[in-house]
Amino acid sequence: MRVNYEDLQQTIAALTEGEDDEVALMATVACEVHHSDDRFNWTGFYRVTAPELMKIGPYQGGHGCLVIPFHRGVCGAAARTGEVQLVPDVNAFPGHIACASSTRSELVLPVHDRTGALIGVFDIDSDQPDAFDENDATALQEILKMVFEK
Repeated sequence: MRVNYEDLQQTIAALTEGEDDEVALMATVACEVHHSDDRFNWTGFYRVTAPELMKIGPYQGGHGCLVIPFHRGVCGAAARTGEVQLVPDVNAFPGHIACASSTRSELVLPVHDRTGALIGVFDIDSDQPDAFDENDATALQEILKMVFEK
């Protein structure tokens, strides 16, 4: 099954309407995105909890890394640079952190609050190589802005 981003955005908008608790919002987004597409094997958030440090937040899938510093891995790169990380082959990414050995590709998006402050990253892992494209990145960025920057 392939995600219909228009339907997903409408569903998430309805479920998160009026909610401002970041953890509740993260849990809802992680759940809905995870179950929207067979490519998405691990879907979740890493929250900024200290300078240059993130800890695991709400997620769907197997266990994840508990702590990720900004200087390590794909999630760290997204947090450090503020740029979407679209990684077709995680084994070719310098410093990749293998939280799950089955992961082949990854999409990580920075998440900001309404003031523009970085509150974390949204991480999607796939067991398929080259599972994500620019369409996924753009559509998910729109959803994250709708939910967290309102």
